Amino acid sequence: MSDSKAANPSASETQRAKSKQNAQITIGALAVMNIVAVVSLRGLPSEAEYGLSSIFYYVLAAVVFLIPVSIVAAELATGWPETGGVFRWVGEAFGPRWAFLAMFMLFIEVTIWFPTVLTFGAVSLAYTGENQNLDAQLAGNKLFVLVVVLVVYWLATFIAFRGAKAFSRVSQWGGIIGTIIPAVILIVLGFAYFFAGNTPQIQMGWGELLPDFGNFSNVVLAASIFLFYAGMEMNAIHVKEVRNPTRDYPIAVLTAAAGTVIIFVLGTLAIAFVVPQADINLTQSLLTSYNDMFEWAGIGWAGPIVAFMLLIGVLAGVVTWVAGPSTGMLAVAKAGYLPRFWQHTNKNGMGTHILFFQAFMVTALGLTYVVLPSVQAAYQILSQLTVILYLIMYMLMFAAAIYLRYSQPNRPRPYRVPGGDVGMWIIGGVGFLGSLMAFAFSFIPPDQISVGSPAVYVGILVGGAAVMVILPFVIYAFRKPHWRDQGSEFVPFTWQIEHTHPGTVTESSISTQQLTREAESSGSPVMFSHDDGGRQGGSSAV
Repeated sequence: MSDSKAANPSASETQRAKSKQNAQITIGALAVMNIVAVVSLRGLPSEAEYGLSSIFYYVLAAVVFLIPVSIVAAELATGWPETGGVFRWVGEAFGPRWAFLAMFMLFIEVTIWFPTVLTFGAVSLAYTGENQNLDAQLAGNKLFVLVVVLVVYWLATFIAFRGAKAFSRVSQWGGIIGTIIPAVILIVLGFAYFFAGNTPQIQMGWGELLPDFGNFSNVVLAASIFLFYAGMEMNAIHVKEVRNPTRDYPIAVLTAAAGTVIIFVLGTLAIAFVVPQADINLTQSLLTSYNDMFEWAGIGWAGPIVAFMLLIGVLAGVVTWVAGPSTGMLAVAKAGYLPRFWQHTNKNGMGTHILFFQAFMVTALGLTYVVLPSVQAAYQILSQLTVILYLIMYMLMFAAAIYLRYSQPNRPRPYRVPGGDVGMWIIGGVGFLGSLMAFAFSFIPPDQISVGSPAVYVGILVGGAAVMVILPFVIYAFRKPHWRDQGSEFVPFTWQIEHTHPGTVTESSISTQQLTREAESSGSPVMFSHDDGGRQGGSSAV
């Protein structure tokens, strides 16, 4: 090895320089990025009802979902880093039909998520007043919540029209001001309340750590913890930017997972210490917890300040997510999977028609608050539908990762799930089964919340999920070759470049980027296929 270095010092120096250039993110920085991407405080009251047993649910969800998502997404992101994300990964394994379903689930899931997170924002706004009784009444007023949801969302939409740069700074500082700082305050005050000798509102003791498995309904709200951990896959693309992906990325992921679990566990227990279980309200308990803690600490004036900080965090997150998934859907649309109408962009490159559609969907879902018996019921139903759709996407992602180990075994992957194929089956399989379990539990009405008729509750979830799953298949069935934008930068799937079919076993060890370059340099244009096979149907060159 030393001889080769002496013989070719320039190559060695070039390699070191390249490695140094690519290693732009430290382990600690990547861990923090993952924590910020995942952590949100709005769902903590739903788990505070479980007291100490919430620790069990948090750890279980981390083991069977959070860690598998992070590690599996890292392999997929490094093996197929081209534009598309989950659309790319699922499409490589199962073809564009299933890839479109996965992307559609992500887009619709985020759309349904907006009213739930903005409900939390509306409650935060209500609690910026000085009279807690009036604040509580205003927070429970359906018309007030609806108006805030619609006004804020449409404002965020028009901001998104200006492009991502217009609000990137708001997102960055909003996450710190509206999530990290309030989380630290919540945990510090909650545990100070407990250690000061006050009687906690939950049962204490080692026996309380295990949930009551005899009460099946206890797992219903706990299933929502899976969505708490969603989003870790977004930063998987950065795995190539750490110095040693095989060693550093798992360390960063495990550190982030531990930090995320700690914040969720301690934050949940802080609420459980202060707020009696019977008084927990999914949309208000976080704010009432802060107010109770501040009154105990003699700083009652701080309540409205923290409420405003939480509102900033919500608004920053919404403004960011308005543009994110819609941009992904725009790229898929221009690749030929949506009609030209949905590909319309403004001077800032934002998909205006997609953004308007998303806004109208949020408006329609917001009206649910007027129909259902309580804000809590609407909040719970929309939250569960969000979980259901997101978990469909995750199940497709895990299945694709396992299948690609066999259909494209030699494709370059700078990071691989440890343990070879057995390791992928264990980690990917655990993630898939965990997602499937949470998916099934999400349809069961919770006993802790009045959702009206259980039959109506289940019917809304089943009907809503069925419509959202069928719709992308219908759209895909009617796609036309001329839908593809000739200027699209979407790179074909590797099986399209190699003129085979999705899922066909190939021993190729060439990356998509290299395959594309070789095809173009040879004068043989890479062609897009508009079916699931390798035949050309109204193809267009890349």
